[in-house]
Amino acid sequence: MILLTRGTILYCGKGVNRADAFFFTTLFFVVIDTLYENDKESIMSAQRNSILCPNCRKLISLDEPACPYCGLVRPGLHETAGKLQNIFFAFEPVQTILYVNIAFFVLALLLDLQGIFTGGSPLAFLSPSNQSLLALGASGAIPVMHYHNFWSVVSASFLHGGILHIVFNMMALYQLGPFVLREFGLHRFVSIYILSGIVGFAVSVLAGVSLTIGASASICGLIGAIIYFGRSRGGSYGEAIFKQSLGWVVGLIIFGFLFSGINNWAHGGGLLSGLLLSYAMGYNDRKPESAWSKILAYACVIITAAVLLWAVGSSVYYKFLT
Repeated sequence: MILLTRGTILYCGKGVNRADAFFFTTLFFVVIDTLYENDKESIMSAQRNSILCPNCRKLISLDEPACPYCGLVRPGLHETAGKLQNIFFAFEPVQTILYVNIAFFVLALLLDLQGIFTGGSPLAFLSPSNQSLLALGASGAIPVMHYHNFWSVVSASFLHGGILHIVFNMMALYQLGPFVLREFGLHRFVSIYILSGIVGFAVSVLAGVSLTIGASASICGLIGAIIYFGRSRGGSYGEAIFKQSLGWVVGLIIFGFLFSGINNWAHGGGLLSGLLLSYAMGYNDRKPESAWSKILAYACVIITAAVLLWAVGSSVYYKFLT
C-alpha cells in the first residue's frame, strides 16, 4: 500500500520499493494533470462556443442553425447583432434622427448666411440657399443625373428648405416615430425610415423632379408601416390605427395638391416602400426581429453615416478651404 499526497510519498507498505513508488506516483500525477488541463480547455472552449438564446435565454451552442428550445433561426447571428446594437444604437433613435436633421439645417444656413436674412413669405424665412443644399446632398434629377451625386438619395432626407419645413416634419417624426419603434422594434424602424427615404428620392429622380429635399419621404414610409400594422393586426385597436393612418394619407394628398413645391413622387414612393418593407419584415406581435433585419439596419446606419460625413466634409472643404 502507498499513502501519498501530491508529489510526496508519506508511507510505503511492506514490500514496496520507495524509488518505484516515487516513479509511479510521479507518473500518476502527470497523467492526472494532463487530463485536468485537457478537461479545463474543453470546458473553456465549450463556454466560448455557448451563448444564451436571445429569445428564450436557454444555453445553446453558438453555431446552432436554430434554437432547439424556441426555434429562433441563427441565434448566434442574433448574438453578434446584439453586440453591434450596443455600438450603433447607443442613443434613442427618434431623438438622434431629430437632432441630426436640426444640425444639418443649421449647417446649411451657416454655409450661406444670406439664407438667415431672407425675407418675403413665411415659408421663405430662415431658408438655406440652393448652393448650400446642393453641397450637403440635395437630391433630384439635377444632382443625380448632371452631377452624378447618387449618394444624395440618402442625404436628402436630412435636409430642409425652411424653418416651417423642418418644424412640420420633425413634429410628424416625433409623433409617428415612437409608435413604429414600439410596434416594429429598433432595427425594423431604422430600416423602414432610411430605406423609405432612399426609395422616395429615387422615384423623384426617375420622375424628373429637379431638386428635392426633406424628411417627408421617410415619414411617409412610417405611415405606410402603420397602415400595414393596423390592417394586419385587426381588432378594435388595429382598426382604429388603420383608420387614423388613412386619414393622414388623405391629408397628404390634399396638402400635396393645394400647395406648390410639394414632392408628391417622394411621398408616394416613401409610402409604398414603407408598406412593402413592413410586410416583408413583419412587426413584434407577429414576428420577432430576424438576424438579417438587424444586419440590414446596421448596413443602413453605416451607409447613412458615411454619406452624411462625406457631405459635411466636402461642403466645408469647398466652402472654406478652396
